[in-house]
Amino acid sequence: MEEYLRKHWYDIGGLLSIITGVYLFAQYQHMTNYQIVMWVQLITLFVHQIEEYRYVGTFPGTFNKSFFGSDLPDRYPFNTQISLFINVYFLWTLYILAAVLAEKAMFLGVTTVIVTIGNALSHTIIFNITGRTLYNAGVFTSLTLLAPTSYYFFKVINADNLVTSTDYAIGIPLSLILLYFGFIKVMIDHKDKDTKFTFPERCLLK
Repeated sequence: MEEYLRKHWYDIGGLLSIITGVYLFAQYQHMTNYQIVMWVQLITLFVHQIEEYRYVGTFPGTFNKSFFGSDLPDRYPFNTQISLFINVYFLWTLYILAAVLAEKAMFLGVTTVIVTIGNALSHTIIFNITGRTLYNAGVFTSLTLLAPTSYYFFKVINADNLVTSTDYAIGIPLSLILLYFGFIKVMIDHKDKDTKFTFPERCLLK
């Protein structure tokens, strides 16, 4: 099962984006503005990952070669096992919880929007600078989905006075803690030049 997930989790995410979109369309009249934003944010995550791993799909090659200067861009330091853990076990869980709990856990909304903004800035600025490019797989959805959704997040919470100082006090440090344990430590612990968890040729830079 996990082998299938390693190869197709982003395709499953694409299907989930459609299912979530149908659910949102059917229920939005019964939702608050904040709940709508959080479900939309989850959809944007799924679609963003499709751009990264399927269409265009070359994010793994960009990350390994342009950012790390790897001579093994199909597997080092970023490999399919790390990708599965970060994107599915970490990000999907975080974003789904933030959408389901909504106003009951505003600090999770703060955490997810920080992650979203960091993701968008990485694609539009950092990866383009390191790769000396104007585009990498993820830029389009960063500009058209991640950035606007983040803007509306702050617009809604300010208009409805939803977030307290406590939510920020929890959400901001939590985003940094999750960044370390859900991304950096996973990379450190699972990077392996001899790994069998390699990306297919289509995920590499041409």
